[in-house]
Amino acid sequence: MTSRLWSNPNARAAIKTLTWFPLLFFFLENGYSTATVQGRSMQPTFNPDSNKLSPDIVLLSHWGAIGHKFQRGEVVAMTSPHDPDLTITKRIIALEGDSVRPLPQSDQKSVVYVPKGHCWVEGDERFHSRDSNAFGTVPMGLINSKVVYILWPLSRFGKVEVKPNAERVSVGSVDPMRL
Repeated sequence: MTSRLWSNPNARAAIKTLTWFPLLFFFLENGYSTATVQGRSMQPTFNPDSNKLSPDIVLLSHWGAIGHKFQRGEVVAMTSPHDPDLTITKRIIALEGDSVRPLPQSDQKSVVYVPKGHCWVEGDERFHSRDSNAFGTVPMGLINSKVVYILWPLSRFGKVEVKPNAERVSVGSVDPMRL
Protein backbone atom coordinates (compact mmCIF):
# COMPACT_ATOMS: atom_id res chain seq x y z
CA MET A 1 0.00 0.00 0.00
CA THR A 2 2.72 2.47 0.96
CA SER A 3 4.81 1.83 -2.15
CA ARG A 4 1.72 2.24 -4.35
CA LEU A 5 0.95 5.55 -2.64
CA TRP A 6 4.50 6.83 -3.19
CA SER A 7 4.45 5.77 -6.82
CA ASN A 8 1.52 8.12 -7.51
CA PRO A 9 3.05 11.58 -8.22
CA ASN A 10 -0.10 13.44 -7.13
CA ALA A 11 -0.30 11.59 -3.82
CA ARG A 12 3.42 12.13 -3.21
CA ALA A 13 3.05 15.88 -3.87
CA ALA A 14 0.03 16.08 -1.56
CA ILE A 15 1.85 14.29 1.27
CA LYS A 16 4.92 16.51 0.90
CA THR A 17 2.71 19.59 0.98
CA LEU A 18 0.81 18.40 4.05
CA THR A 19 4.05 17.85 5.97
CA TRP A 20 4.65 21.61 5.79
CA PHE A 21 1.33 22.54 7.45
CA PRO A 22 2.49 22.09 11.08
CA LEU A 23 5.51 24.29 10.41
CA LEU A 24 3.37 26.88 8.63
CA PHE A 25 0.81 26.84 11.46
CA PHE A 26 3.54 27.33 14.08
CA PHE A 27 5.10 30.12 12.03
CA LEU A 28 1.82 32.04 11.63
CA GLU A 29 0.72 31.53 15.23
CA ASN A 30 4.02 32.71 16.69
CA GLY A 31 4.76 36.16 15.48
CA TYR A 32 4.40 36.26 11.71
CA SER A 33 1.57 36.91 9.31
CA THR A 34 1.00 37.92 5.72
CA ALA A 35 -0.73 41.03 4.41
CA THR A 36 -1.48 42.73 1.14
CA VAL A 37 -0.12 46.20 0.42
CA GLN A 38 -2.35 48.23 -1.84
CA GLY A 39 -2.06 51.71 -3.27
CA ARG A 40 0.70 53.97 -4.51
CA SER A 41 2.08 55.46 -1.30
CA MET A 42 4.97 52.99 -1.01
CA GLN A 43 5.98 52.86 -4.68
CA PRO A 44 8.46 51.72 -5.88
CA THR A 45 9.08 49.48 -2.84
CA PHE A 46 5.59 47.96 -3.14
CA ASN A 47 3.28 47.83 -6.15
CA PRO A 48 5.82 49.42 -8.51
CA ASP A 49 3.53 48.93 -11.50
CA SER A 50 0.33 50.78 -10.65
CA ASN A 51 -1.33 49.39 -13.78
CA LYS A 52 -1.41 45.87 -12.33
CA LEU A 53 -4.52 44.79 -10.49
CA SER A 54 -2.81 42.48 -7.99
CA PRO A 55 -1.33 44.01 -4.82
CA ASP A 56 1.95 42.93 -3.27
CA ILE A 57 1.81 40.28 -0.55
CA VAL A 58 4.29 40.78 2.29
CA LEU A 59 5.48 38.96 5.40
CA LEU A 60 4.99 40.84 8.67
CA SER A 61 7.09 40.22 11.76
CA HIS A 62 5.12 41.00 14.90
CA TRP A 63 8.18 40.05 16.95
CA GLY A 64 9.95 42.98 15.34
CA ALA A 65 7.51 45.42 16.92
CA ILE A 66 7.87 44.10 20.47
CA GLY A 67 9.80 46.54 22.62
CA HIS A 68 9.65 49.23 19.93
CA LYS A 69 13.22 48.61 18.74
CA PHE A 70 13.07 50.30 15.36
CA GLN A 71 15.63 51.72 12.96
CA ARG A 72 15.35 54.69 10.67
CA GLY A 73 14.50 53.38 7.22
CA GLU A 74 12.53 50.30 8.30
CA VAL A 75 9.11 49.69 6.77
CA VAL A 76 6.34 49.10 9.29
CA ALA A 77 2.64 48.27 9.33
CA MET A 78 0.66 50.40 11.74
CA THR A 79 -2.82 51.48 12.72
CA SER A 80 -3.74 54.71 10.96
CA PRO A 81 -3.79 57.66 13.39
CA HIS A 82 -7.04 58.82 11.73
CA ASP A 83 -8.87 55.50 11.27
CA PRO A 84 -8.39 52.69 13.82
CA ASP A 85 -9.89 50.19 11.36
CA LEU A 86 -7.22 50.91 8.73
CA THR A 87 -3.70 49.48 8.67
CA ILE A 88 -1.16 51.53 6.73
CA THR A 89 2.37 50.74 5.57
CA LYS A 90 5.04 53.43 5.91
CA ARG A 91 8.80 53.88 6.30
CA ILE A 92 10.25 55.22 9.56
CA ILE A 93 12.11 58.44 8.79
CA ALA A 94 12.89 59.78 12.28
CA LEU A 95 12.78 58.45 15.84
CA GLU A 96 12.33 60.08 19.23
CA GLY A 97 14.90 62.76 19.87
CA ASP A 98 15.38 63.53 16.16
CA SER A 99 14.27 66.62 14.31
CA VAL A 100 12.86 66.41 10.80
CA ARG A 101 12.20 68.98 8.12
CA PRO A 102 8.75 68.24 6.62
CA LEU A 103 8.33 68.11 2.86
CA PRO A 104 7.49 71.41 1.13
CA GLN A 105 3.90 70.27 0.46
CA SER A 106 3.42 69.36 4.14
CA ASP A 107 0.78 70.94 6.36
CA GLN A 108 3.63 71.58 8.81
CA LYS A 109 6.03 74.29 7.67
CA SER A 110 8.74 74.32 10.35
CA VAL A 111 11.14 71.72 11.71
CA VAL A 112 9.36 69.08 13.80
CA TYR A 113 10.92 67.62 16.93
CA VAL A 114 9.99 63.98 17.49
CA PRO A 115 8.89 63.51 21.12
CA LYS A 116 9.56 60.51 23.32
CA GLY A 117 7.61 57.41 22.29
CA HIS A 118 6.90 58.76 18.79
CA CYS A 119 8.31 58.54 15.27
CA TRP A 120 7.94 60.26 11.90
CA VAL A 121 6.74 58.03 9.03
CA GLU A 122 6.44 58.62 5.30
CA GLY A 123 5.48 56.75 2.18
CA ASP A 124 8.19 56.22 -0.44
CA GLU A 125 6.04 57.95 -3.09
CA ARG A 126 6.06 61.42 -1.57
CA PHE A 127 3.30 62.91 -3.72
CA HIS A 128 0.79 60.08 -3.18
CA SER A 129 1.15 59.41 0.53
CA ARG A 130 -0.85 60.43 3.56
CA ASP A 131 1.78 60.27 6.28
CA SER A 132 3.46 62.32 9.03
CA ASN A 133 3.63 65.28 6.67
CA ALA A 134 -0.17 65.39 7.05
CA PHE A 135 -0.76 63.97 10.54
CA GLY A 136 2.47 64.72 12.41
CA THR A 137 4.46 62.40 14.64
CA VAL A 138 3.00 58.99 15.40
CA PRO A 139 2.93 57.14 18.74
CA MET A 140 5.13 54.04 18.53
CA GLY A 141 2.25 52.08 20.08
CA LEU A 142 0.39 52.28 16.76
CA ILE A 143 3.09 50.18 15.06
CA ASN A 144 2.10 46.50 15.09
CA SER A 145 4.76 44.88 12.89
CA LYS A 146 7.78 45.26 10.66
CA VAL A 147 7.39 44.47 6.97
CA VAL A 148 10.28 42.07 6.34
CA TYR A 149 9.77 40.26 3.00
CA ILE A 150 7.93 40.66 -0.26
CA LEU A 151 6.35 37.26 -0.94
CA TRP A 152 4.38 38.07 -4.09
CA PRO A 153 4.87 38.59 -6.92
CA LEU A 154 7.59 35.95 -7.04
CA SER A 155 9.57 38.05 -9.51
CA ARG A 156 10.23 40.50 -6.65
CA PHE A 157 10.49 37.97 -3.79
CA GLY A 158 13.02 39.11 -1.21
CA LYS A 159 13.87 41.07 1.90
CA VAL A 160 12.44 44.59 2.24
CA GLU A 161 15.34 47.01 2.12
CA VAL A 162 16.04 49.32 5.07
CA LYS A 163 16.62 52.75 3.51
CA PRO A 164 17.34 55.57 5.96
CA ASN A 165 16.58 59.03 4.61
CA ALA A 166 19.07 61.33 6.33
CA GLU A 167 18.70 64.34 4.04
CA ARG A 168 15.94 65.97 6.14
CA VAL A 169 16.64 64.39 9.54
CA SER A 170 18.96 65.55 12.29
CA VAL A 171 19.56 62.48 14.44
CA GLY A 172 19.32 62.99 18.18
CA SER A 173 19.30 66.75 17.84
CA VAL A 174 16.53 67.50 20.31
CA ASP A 175 17.17 68.96 23.71
CA PRO A 176 15.85 66.28 26.13
CA MET A 177 14.05 69.02 28.07
CA ARG A 178 11.79 69.58 25.03
CA LEU A 179 10.59 65.97 25.07
